[in-house]
Amino acid sequence: MKRTISFMTGKGSVNHNSRKFHAKNTDPERSCLNVEYCNENVKDVYHELFDEALVRYNEKQTRNDRRVDDYYEKIRSGKQEKPFHEIILQIGDKDNMGAKTENGQLAAKVLDKYMQDFQQRNPTLRVFSAYLHMDEASPHLHIDFVPYTTGSKRGLDTRVSLKQALAALGFKGGTRRETELNQWVAYEKEQLAAVMLEHGIEWEKKGTHEKHLSVLDFEKKERAKEVAELEQSISDRKERLSDIQIQQRKAEQETEQIRQEGETIRQEVSELSETSNLLKEQAATLAEDKEKLLSDNEKLEKQQKKLQQEIEKMVQSKAVMERNIHAYDEDEKWQLPEPAALMSAKAYKDKKASPLVEKLKETIKALTIKCVQLAEQGKKLKDKVTRQEQQISRLTDKVMEQRDTIDRLQEKAADLGRLERYFGREQVQSIVERSKALERAEQAKKRPKRAFEMSR
Repeated sequence: MKRTISFMTGKGSVNHNSRKFHAKNTDPERSCLNVEYCNENVKDVYHELFDEALVRYNEKQTRNDRRVDDYYEKIRSGKQEKPFHEIILQIGDKDNMGAKTENGQLAAKVLDKYMQDFQQRNPTLRVFSAYLHMDEASPHLHIDFVPYTTGSKRGLDTRVSLKQALAALGFKGGTRRETELNQWVAYEKEQLAAVMLEHGIEWEKKGTHEKHLSVLDFEKKERAKEVAELEQSISDRKERLSDIQIQQRKAEQETEQIRQEGETIRQEVSELSETSNLLKEQAATLAEDKEKLLSDNEKLEKQQKKLQQEIEKMVQSKAVMERNIHAYDEDEKWQLPEPAALMSAKAYKDKKASPLVEKLKETIKALTIKCVQLAEQGKKLKDKVTRQEQQISRLTDKVMEQRDTIDRLQEKAADLGRLERYFGREQVQSIVERSKALERAEQAKKRPKRAFEMSR
């Protein structure tokens, strides 16, 4: 018995292979005869094969944009490698190896024996899904695998690569026809032919595969188109779902960022609000201080005028005293007259000398008192002038400090104005009101309870 070998590569439809949906050429009543060798989630296989290498790769990266978060998604969205590969093997065609015939049962035994040794023979092709289908026109085998290589010098040290995975199995590429894949396909056909020969079936070689396609192969191509359309539809929906999830995550991140920025703005606005309130309070204080300074200046001016008048009086008093002193020297009434003829000394003393001495004593007492008073008044005026100069110095320093405070407050007011221009006055005022409400609520929480409330 001679039979051909069909060895095709498919796009890989795990859902179709596991019969999560049926194509037109399947018989659901015979699906129970199908054989499931394995059916693992390809993403779990990626974690098994590449997680450790991914950690090592990311640890070496100094730039965040070169880090890889999900290796499966990187391969799936890239163009260099496929996430996984699928091969489809068949012996003969529907006319000589129909699934319902004895020959079909024989083909199933051969394919089953071939599958048993596939993974051991190809350790760098990690099989995660494999099915023998008996519910179509002829038995055929689907094998889905992830090709990988280890010890890579670029990218992950363990990564996806069909070329390198086949090279590790000993298939070295040569010419365009003798690629690693072509060499491996030819080898696997020989392995299947050896199993066929054990069961009395000789491999009938008809040249290139495309020139001698059987009717079943044609139907498989048509079915593959249907499956591809279904898979494309599913893939599109998954991609849309993935895009929606990515957009949702971005929206959540943006929302969180906006929330954090809003919190920062709230704190800044709260600080600016406090600064604004302080500005208003200090502006009011400055206005009061200004009025007080003006009033103090008026008082100082009046006091200075009064001092000037008193000084002028003192000068006048001094001039008067000087004139009076000259009067003591020149005025006849302050001169002791010559004694008259025949006037006794006692009479001269009682009538002339003693009255003049008493008058001089009184005048000296009055002058002495006046001098003491003027001295005390001068000392008081000097002390008052010193105090006023000190007060003027303090007021000058205070004015300078207040000018500095005004400059800082004006700068804060300018910041508040910039914030209002950037975010809008209404939004800033809204944030300020909310901030005040939060502060009042926090103060209410911190406020000690009244006695009757605590006794409840």
